[in-house]
Amino acid sequence: MDIERVKKNFLNKEAYLSKYATSSNAAIRLKEDDDDIRPAFFHDIDRMIHSASYARYQDKTQVYSFKENDHISRRMIHVQLVSKIARTIGRALNLNEDLIEAIALGHDIGHTPLGHTGEAILDEISRKELGEYFAHNVQGVRHYVYVENDGKGLNISVQVLDGILCHNGEVLSPIYQPMKKTKEEVMREYEEAYIDLNKSKTYSPMTLEGCVVRISDIIGYIGRDIEDAIRLGKIKREELPKEITEVIGSTNKEIVNTIIMDIIENSMDKPYIKMSEEVYLAIQSLKNFNYKHIYNYAYTNEERQFFKDGINKVFYQYYNDIKNKNTDSEIYKVFLNKQSKEYLENTKDPRMVIDYIAGMTDDYLLKEIETCKN
Repeated sequence: MDIERVKKNFLNKEAYLSKYATSSNAAIRLKEDDDDIRPAFFHDIDRMIHSASYARYQDKTQVYSFKENDHISRRMIHVQLVSKIARTIGRALNLNEDLIEAIALGHDIGHTPLGHTGEAILDEISRKELGEYFAHNVQGVRHYVYVENDGKGLNISVQVLDGILCHNGEVLSPIYQPMKKTKEEVMREYEEAYIDLNKSKTYSPMTLEGCVVRISDIIGYIGRDIEDAIRLGKIKREELPKEITEVIGSTNKEIVNTIIMDIIENSMDKPYIKMSEEVYLAIQSLKNFNYKHIYNYAYTNEERQFFKDGINKVFYQYYNDIKNKNTDSEIYKVFLNKQSKEYLENTKDPRMVIDYIAGMTDDYLLKEIETCKN
């Protein structure tokens, strides 16, 4: 086999990339690594989807947990939607689709069970026990560098790690412009995010592809969450404000298509990703509507308290098991006994438990809540 010819075939399409795109040959890794016939970002995708944590996406909350409806979105569906939306924009703008797909498929790997509710509970525990914030975008970088692959990491490209760190889909901007960074600067931003969470929300991706994923995260959930809420009888479509629907539509299909086309029109041959002011304001208004009518009511107060008590019970049970070296504990049998010596020596006890809980699926967490002694 002519290996060099095969490698060249993989990269043929990159001859037509925009001058603002990121070539696969520009990929940076934290550790030296040999890519085979696959370009670096393409290789990152394979490493991600073959990992154990990727499979757990299928049983992690998007908005609603434990609902008897097979059509409600889970985290797996969300990352695939974000990938497809981002690749559509990327292909139209002649950007690197491999980099886009890698960032999109990995962007929520740090998400906890129970979605943002679980994230808020772990954040409270982390601040109490470690004096550090917990955020799913930061945990995503940590997971791929220090936790996955039995604590050895997957050695994902720095551009992908940066895209995951900077993907914050809760913060909407009218324009997304990349900021050049070294790998040292990316990891410094990662470390700073534990100390200053608000600052981390302002990070700009280092690539235009990362910018595309950041806005695509919003596009991927804002309309789909409405469809889920309607399917569960939480809201009615006619309740959507007309000043929003007249601009971007009232169905997920209309919303996604309108925003994608608007971004393409305003970003073609530009070194940034931009929306028209009309569409930007409509998305902002729709986000506010969703928070008021959907996200704030995803769980009852009783459910939130149950999960808060449960996650705290699980955390302190396993934290005590580690301190007491109780190797019969589930956290040893399922998690710690498989982790590398480097991970065990360099990770504080509370962080180990947070890593363990953050990686759980909804159903597994519920089982742990029911079986923990405390």
